[in-house]
Amino acid sequence: MDGKFIISQKDILSLLTSMQPICSKKTTLDVTESIMFQVAPKELTLKSTDLQISLQSSMPIESNFTENFDFLISGKRIFDLVKEMEGDIEFNFKEGQLNLKAGGVKLLLNIKDAQDFPQFPERIENLMQVDSSFLLDLLNKVAFLIPQNNSNAALNGMLLEFNENGMLMVATDGHRLAKISTGKYKLSENKKWLLPKRAVLELKKILEETKSENVFLGVCGSQLVFSGSNFNFFTKLISDPFPHYEPILEKEGFRAASLDKQSFLKTLKRTSCLLAGQFVSTNFKFQPGKLAVNLHNKEVGKIDEALNLDKFEGDQVKSKFYSPYLLSGLQVFPAEKIDFLIHSDAKPIIFETNDQDKDYNLTYLVMPVSASQEA
Repeated sequence: MDGKFIISQKDILSLLTSMQPICSKKTTLDVTESIMFQVAPKELTLKSTDLQISLQSSMPIESNFTENFDFLISGKRIFDLVKEMEGDIEFNFKEGQLNLKAGGVKLLLNIKDAQDFPQFPERIENLMQVDSSFLLDLLNKVAFLIPQNNSNAALNGMLLEFNENGMLMVATDGHRLAKISTGKYKLSENKKWLLPKRAVLELKKILEETKSENVFLGVCGSQLVFSGSNFNFFTKLISDPFPHYEPILEKEGFRAASLDKQSFLKTLKRTSCLLAGQFVSTNFKFQPGKLAVNLHNKEVGKIDEALNLDKFEGDQVKSKFYSPYLLSGLQVFPAEKIDFLIHSDAKPIIFETNDQDKDYNLTYLVMPVSASQEA
């Protein structure tokens, strides 16, 4: 089919950029290295999939096509070429080839038939509408903790759950756990999905770039779908059951305490500097009014610090933690003061914040380091 349309380099490059992580991933099908272009008289739609996650993005165009026209082209090649062009680009199709023109640049590319491209899911069932910036904020508080290649497949994902009380996200690597919950979005029927890490990270990128104020959360067959004004993002789900994490969050017998966030973070950064890539624990002694922090790495050196500790009452508690584990999670806490709960050297430390302005509760838990772990 012959025809043409003109589109700005900036607009088409934005769509192509969002699809690069997907079309560049090797799969069992060579065709997934391509991006599908669907040209309609008034709209251009691009599709990319790696068989696990899929992205469909569209934008309005003015074309002289009277019927829809689909074709495939190498995702990386078209991205690399468009990236080096400027201004408006004319896409002209003739005799099964694509001509690109912009300024003095003229390119001729071969295209492929779209019939072998994996079929995208259809009939999306939308469940709710969510504020996109709020969803992104929640993801940023949890996504950092999702492992990459844990032997337990269920840990390589983030739990997303809805019920009549609200919505929550949970991630854990077996040593730490991050949980964020909100009563802002609810479903009358309990729903749980385990999203792969890659899907969470790509969704974050999309939300960072999207112009949509809201996104729809929906389902399409066995896939979860996030939809904006100009995109649909599909992801397959991890079928393994997420660990039963609730017992580790039990707080009976724990005592409350509070620290200045910035002072504590600086102390953790200094102790982390003395690790030299080794798994060496830091000693923490909690006592009324004071937190003593000590690390001795025989190959590097020693550090002793003391911080003001508020609210803590009763006998002192001595415990060992791996500083980077504490540091990575506490950096996402918004408040100037960090509230936490501590019990004994055999129990975790549990950090909590209740942000009433943003309407969410954040919990970050770190397990202590045992003598056997350091041996």
